[in-house]
Amino acid sequence: MEVTIDPHSGFCFGVVYAIEVAERELAKDQRLFCLGDIVHNNMEVNRLKKLGLTVINSENLRSLRDCKVLIRAHGEPPETYKISLQNNIELIDASCPIVLYLQNMIHRGFIEMKNKNGQIVIYGKEGHAEVNGLVGQTNGTAIVIGEEQNFRKIDFSRPIRLYSQTTKSVEGFYKIVQLIREKMNSQSADGKIDFEWTDSTCRQVSNRSSQLRDFASNFDVVIFVSGKKSSNGKILYHSCLDVNPHTYYVSSSSEIQDSWFTGINTVGICGATSTPMWLMEEIGRKIKKNCP
Repeated sequence: MEVTIDPHSGFCFGVVYAIEVAERELAKDQRLFCLGDIVHNNMEVNRLKKLGLTVINSENLRSLRDCKVLIRAHGEPPETYKISLQNNIELIDASCPIVLYLQNMIHRGFIEMKNKNGQIVIYGKEGHAEVNGLVGQTNGTAIVIGEEQNFRKIDFSRPIRLYSQTTKSVEGFYKIVQLIREKMNSQSADGKIDFEWTDSTCRQVSNRSSQLRDFASNFDVVIFVSGKKSSNGKILYHSCLDVNPHTYYVSSSSEIQDSWFTGINTVGICGATSTPMWLMEEIGRKIKKNCP
C-alpha cells in the first residue's frame, strides 16, 4: 500500500514563527506563559507543555507579575498590552504579521467611521482569538458576522467598512460583500452608498482548500489530521470530503482504524494549517506498519 503525505499541509508561516519563538524562549529558562493554546492542536500543545510552556487565559494574566508571556500568532487586543505594562510582564510578541497589519487597518477604519457615524463589520467567527484582537481595535464596537442571519446587527443606511478574519474563505467573504451591497442599495433613496471592503484573507490559508481538493482526489482513502478546536481544520476537512467520500478526520494516530484500509492501494495524509508535520508522519508510519 502506498502512503503519501501532502507536502503543502502543515503549519502556516505564522504558526511556525510562533512555535520557533516559544522554543527559543523555553531553551533559555524553561518557563514561559502563553495566552491561549499556541496552536489549535492538542498534540503540539502537549509537546510544548513538556518543555515548560504554561497555557493561561486573559483572567490569569491579570494576576501574573514579573514574568514572560507569549502572544501567539492570533494576536491580542490593546487591553492585553495595557495589563502587561501595569504588571511588569515582558510580552514575547509572536503575532502573525498579516494579523498585525489587519489590526492596524481596522483601527484606522474605526477612526474614520467614528467621524462618519459608520460601522466596522468583521466577517469571522465570534469569540475566535484572532477576531477578539480585531474587535479590540474598535473599543469593542465592531460587528462580527459569520453568516447572513447575523445581518440584523447591521444598519444598512449608515456607512460600512468590511474586513475579514484572515482564515475565512475568499468565496465566503465576497458573498458577504455582495449581500451587504445589495441591502445597502435597497435602502438608499438616491442610489448612493458608502461601503468599502478589504479582502484580508490570508492566501496561504485560503489557497489550501483548492490544493487539498486536488490532493484528495488522487487517493483511495484520505486521512485528514487536525485538532478538533481548529475552525480552519473543519473547513479544509470538508474540502477533502467533497471530492473524496473516503476521507477520515483524526486528531492522533490512536484514532486510526485498520478497517478503513481493507482492499485499499493508495492513502493520502493531509492536514490543517495548525497540524504539525511530525504528527502526519507518525500517522503515516502507523498505517504502513499495521496495513503493509
